[in-house]
Amino acid sequence: MFTCIVNEHIFGSDRPFASCHASHLAALPNGDIIVVWFAGSQEGADDTAIWCSRRQAGGWTKPSKLADAAGLPHWNPVLHRAHDGSLLLFYKVGRLIKEWYTMLKVSYDHAQTWSQPVELVRGDRGGRGPVRNKVIVLSDGTWLAPASTEDGIWQAYVDRSEDDGRSWQLSSAIRAAGLDYTNISAVGGTGIPVSKQSLVGRGVIQPTMWESEPGKVHMLLRSTENFIHRSDSDDGGRSWCAAYPTPLPNNNSGIDLVKLDNGTLVLAYNPVGVNWGPRTPLVLSASRDNGDSWAASFVLEDGEGEYSYPAILAQGNELFITYTWKRERIAFRHVSFSDE
Repeated sequence: MFTCIVNEHIFGSDRPFASCHASHLAALPNGDIIVVWFAGSQEGADDTAIWCSRRQAGGWTKPSKLADAAGLPHWNPVLHRAHDGSLLLFYKVGRLIKEWYTMLKVSYDHAQTWSQPVELVRGDRGGRGPVRNKVIVLSDGTWLAPASTEDGIWQAYVDRSEDDGRSWQLSSAIRAAGLDYTNISAVGGTGIPVSKQSLVGRGVIQPTMWESEPGKVHMLLRSTENFIHRSDSDDGGRSWCAAYPTPLPNNNSGIDLVKLDNGTLVLAYNPVGVNWGPRTPLVLSASRDNGDSWAASFVLEDGEGEYSYPAILAQGNELFITYTWKRERIAFRHVSFSDE
């Protein structure tokens, strides 16, 4: 069902930074793949910037900085190809996650050159637009950006744009059903090099979305509650039900999903049902019934260490995946999917 075609690292041990994380990717019209991530001395440090590399003719270009505002941490870049051919880069800037803001750069020449950065929503603090996963385009042309905030209470949102990203309207908050948000305390001893800010919080964040039929949209969410959660919308992402647990285990780490042309969903995640549990193994699973059941797990990584924060896109039945490899590398996979 899954066949690995390419398994490689984007750069080697001679990387110009100590730590890297939270990659994202886009396929360009000429067949190149562009990948972005944040990197620096450690997550949340003032020297973290947004870096990028391009896969062309079977090889990767040397990593280069794409965005770097002096003295402020950068986080969670997300790429989006618009129908007019432009390529958008969203990313977060700020020392405090609860007060970070979203910046936007645009390329009109397939990532050769980029515009100067601007705030996505001027004056916002907390983070509008996509927080980590891809923007999806609905059947009516509406853009949906999966958003979330972290300020003790972790909750998700959807940012909607009906004018190709020029303006945005935020949905109501999506919280985990039945969760006692008064019981929020710090978690320690995880061994995962996350920002200490992330260890105080409870709820659901970082959704990944798909549209099953016109106007019916769904999301899966990272959670602190040992299972991936889900929420559904019947009105094109304007309103959402409370997030409810699925049978899929979650270690409170990032997930990502893509819908194939035939309706099959492919999810990349760590199947570990412990809050702040190990970020290994990292697997792919497929669903043919709109996410009601999942099968056919394919192991991307299962060794010791951190293999996390997958990003996945599809061209037909060809899957392209990037993920964090021990905070030292960004890994790239090309995997073919078959229903047989």
